[in-house]
Amino acid sequence: MKNPKIVLALFFLLFVGITHETKAQHDSTQYHHLVQIINENSRIIAPDKRTKILEIAAKNISRNEYIIQTTEEDAVTSLQQKLSTLAAKITFNILPDSSVSNKVSGIINLSVANLRTHPSHAAEMATQVLLGTQVDILQKNGGDFRIRTPEGYIAWVPTSSVTAMTKTELSTWKKKPKLIYIEEFGRSYSTANTGSQRVSDLVYGDILSLTTEENGYYKVEYPDGRIAYILKDEAILFDEWVNSRQATPENIILSAKSMLGLPYLWGGTSVKGVDCSGFTKTSFYMNGFVIPRDASQQVLAGDQIEILDEEGNFSPELALKNLNPSDLLFFAAGKNKHPNARITHVALYLGNGEFIHAAGTVRINSMLKDAENFDDFQTRTVVAARRYIGAKDEQIKNIKDHSYYSN
Repeated sequence: MKNPKIVLALFFLLFVGITHETKAQHDSTQYHHLVQIINENSRIIAPDKRTKILEIAAKNISRNEYIIQTTEEDAVTSLQQKLSTLAAKITFNILPDSSVSNKVSGIINLSVANLRTHPSHAAEMATQVLLGTQVDILQKNGGDFRIRTPEGYIAWVPTSSVTAMTKTELSTWKKKPKLIYIEEFGRSYSTANTGSQRVSDLVYGDILSLTTEENGYYKVEYPDGRIAYILKDEAILFDEWVNSRQATPENIILSAKSMLGLPYLWGGTSVKGVDCSGFTKTSFYMNGFVIPRDASQQVLAGDQIEILDEEGNFSPELALKNLNPSDLLFFAAGKNKHPNARITHVALYLGNGEFIHAAGTVRINSMLKDAENFDDFQTRTVVAARRYIGAKDEQIKNIKDHSYYSN
């Protein structure tokens, strides 16, 4: 005969196990409902994760506790209402958050700062930002800042690449007279002597604070307080440079051709190396305009140019007729010609069927089959074209009017 105490104990253990499993399933169901609500609302609140954030930052499914993180403070109240049906403890973290205290702005202090998709040196490079550029600081994680660039791109960068500033410190920095470096590559020196120790390397577009002029040199200050000297013929006053910028087709193409032969670099937006959209972005920056970062963002800006026939196929005839030099050509992956296909490449049109782009290196190819530099793959995947010059589009910003570059 079975021992009643043993039977009771076994029954209790079975009951506890079933209860625990049921609770785990319930918690898991709650989590999946949470994910579903966040995903559905992300399409409206943060449709482009590169520029807006809405994410589950932390989760404890067994305790049914979650932290939702977002840059869109205005959407929090609506989200709270939608999430109130869940039996979960949900906390919202609005960026910028307390991890950065009151230093929510920063100035890049390296010649070229590399931004990555995650707070790790091993993470994929997302983009680059030049010395002297103002950024928003959204969050700190260990030795990295999550920042937002002037074109609105959000990514991670080592804290050593940025000088974090309070509102007052930023105002003081912005009021200082500025220089912009105009040589492709160079360096700053510890004294007014090219034989002195290097303070840092420099690339085209770097911005520094001007202190004085001294024996053919500009004495400059870095955002982090370092003092250096730059040869006067390698830099000009930033205001003078801005006022001299004329974004004509000729000037855009001239800037683009100045980068011929540069290596392709995923995430690159400087003369140290460029990816396809970093190349077009830099071509416009050299002429005083800030444009969207990635090709899939750039195709959503500017005026549409008709280059596809009635069946949606690329038409060289229409392209030759309708395109102007400096228009942007957009390409889809593989042989997908659908106008709504995922954009994977961008180029600048030069005229006469030729375009310049970053593919391996910055090079010139033709869309015409009888041309020696015909690029069959790129031509067969052309799906769209846009014109930026003359377009009335807030995504295409003149540096003169951009708050991150003006006083």
